[in-house]
Amino acid sequence: MSHKNIIDFFFELGMLKKTPRSGYQFLGSGRESVADHSFRVALIGYTMARMVQNSDPFRVVLLCLFHDVAEARTGDMNYVNKRYVEVAENEAFADCAEGLPFGDDLRGLHDEYREGETEEARLAHDADQLDLILELKEQGDLGNSYAAKWIEFALKRLRTDVGRELAGQTLHTDSTDWWFKGHDHWWDKSGQR
Repeated sequence: MSHKNIIDFFFELGMLKKTPRSGYQFLGSGRESVADHSFRVALIGYTMARMVQNSDPFRVVLLCLFHDVAEARTGDMNYVNKRYVEVAENEAFADCAEGLPFGDDLRGLHDEYREGETEEARLAHDADQLDLILELKEQGDLGNSYAAKWIEFALKRLRTDVGRELAGQTLHTDSTDWWFKGHDHWWDKSGQR
């Protein structure tokens, strides 16, 4: 039994590590690949699903992991690009799933995410937006004044209460607090011999 289609799929997924998120060229700072983005989106989605009763955290993780897989073929199209370029994302995703023994599963995940009607799809969508908000907050904390303007629009795209709550807390948290605030003992070694 040949597994060539699966190996081809693995190589295709590797393209996500090489595909830059294109919006940062307009923001003027920051950079990440689609794979970088998808990784944190999946972890955010898992966390959000654990905060919401009766949601399936593993379904949310799958939706998050696969939400941008088509970008291995299409590239990442930001909001300006999408104004002028029509992207055949559904076709790209269908072609990616073609010939895979779990292709129907992938198409189902893609459809569920795009339709946004299940709680899990809404959580995955908000995880995607929260990753953007977190990145924009980091860029704002580093001095990019445009990041705050972008955050306003990302906040409007949130669909869940937990997404809005986490976004609100994000806006009131310095992005360096997790490692800097309250850890003076890490930096001041003068009392040690």
